[in-house]
Amino acid sequence: MSEVKLSAESRSEFGKGAARRIRRENKVPGVLYGHGSDPVHITLPGHELMIALRTPNVLLSLDIEGKNELAIPKAVQRDPLKGFLEHVDLLLVKRGEKVTVEIPVHTEGELAPGGNLLEHVLDALPVEAEATHIPESVTVSIAGLEAGASVLAKDIALPSGVTLATDADAVVLQVLAAQAEEAPAEGEGDEAAEA
Repeated sequence: MSEVKLSAESRSEFGKGAARRIRRENKVPGVLYGHGSDPVHITLPGHELMIALRTPNVLLSLDIEGKNELAIPKAVQRDPLKGFLEHVDLLLVKRGEKVTVEIPVHTEGELAPGGNLLEHVLDALPVEAEATHIPESVTVSIAGLEAGASVLAKDIALPSGVTLATDADAVVLQVLAAQAEEAPAEGEGDEAAEA
């Protein structure tokens, strides 16, 4: 995983008015916390941050007025209608430190013939990994799986240095049999029409 370098500024104004002023300048207010230190309120460049956040669990290298910090996104708030970033919470990390994150689960291959449906019980898999080596996603082969089959967390091959942070027997994917819609029995449709 690569680091994304961003310049940040510490901020001393708080509240709705200050946040709106920051957003009008195409910047995003944020908070950087962790390791028992006091939270640091920062302002980040909006466009660069939005591009960086397209990568799940991106590692951010922040230059806060000459001081360098590593962080990963903890919570991101977006405008529900327009989708622009409103606020971001960042968690301080150190090189070599283990963090617990959720990584997306992708599938490849085709299910067994028969119109079966694949249910994603977990869209993201909780794992523990070194902060500088968080995998972007895991890929699971579903080729030939039939109705009733399931993929458990322990069945997913993880990259070296990454361990599960959930129950090993947790169901991640399961294959469901397609259910045909039943036609109404004779006479049922006539009674509904009369009423």
